[in-house]
Amino acid sequence: MKSIASRDNPGFKALRALAHDHRLQRASGRTVIEGPHLLTACLDHAGVPELLAVSESALGKPEVAALLARTAAVETIVLRDTLFHEISELATPLGILARIAIPPQPATHPLGDCLLLDAVQDAGNVGTLLRTAAAAGVHDVLLGTGCAGAWTPRVLRAGQGVHFALRIRERVDLANILQGYAGMSLAAVAHRGTSLYELDLNAPIAWLFGNEGAGIDPALLAAMQQRVTIPLAHGSESLNVAAAAAICLFEMRRQRVAN
Repeated sequence: MKSIASRDNPGFKALRALAHDHRLQRASGRTVIEGPHLLTACLDHAGVPELLAVSESALGKPEVAALLARTAAVETIVLRDTLFHEISELATPLGILARIAIPPQPATHPLGDCLLLDAVQDAGNVGTLLRTAAAAGVHDVLLGTGCAGAWTPRVLRAGQGVHFALRIRERVDLANILQGYAGMSLAAVAHRGTSLYELDLNAPIAWLFGNEGAGIDPALLAAMQQRVTIPLAHGSESLNVAAAAAICLFEMRRQRVAN
């Protein structure tokens, strides 16, 4: 392992830039994951990272030592704690991070259930939506333009490792996907849709959820087969998009388990 103590080190500077620049992540096809949990998920489902960075104070932690043993062949650098803090976005860094190649996007359109996101901009919402999709058994997630980057560090943390178990496509023409989709397409809207609990959700479904404030683009909404609304208590206006998706996806799962 190589120790780095200077912030002028080119390798450190490059890793710091990648961790904080979403455009660089997209252009380079690489991103940064932080913490034992995300690194373990990557190793279990996607393979070894390109580079590991460990803080000096984390070297003695058993879980870090175990991960270093699993990745003995990977180039590893040891950073002073102050330098590690400059890369980490966490108030209390977890002591280990990695540079990984962003997995290639699947080339084929989804045939079964899928989750479509239209301009969902909050990183926490996008990560939670990915995590919810995986938990509900929906493995295809397609993000249209205007969404937070799926492979940015904040979304990765919110996703808690599910990225590596999903088929994720970004900057997708959602209208084109819908034209070739053989199943049912449902758009979640706050008002004037069919009640979620009146629908038969046993066929393959493309679920569409929109922007936190503006909702779904009208042209895209017009391409959907049906609009669905979650009945709310009197006086409630709407739900957070991630909460709404969880209710819809798990109502679908409930119906299928029941059958």
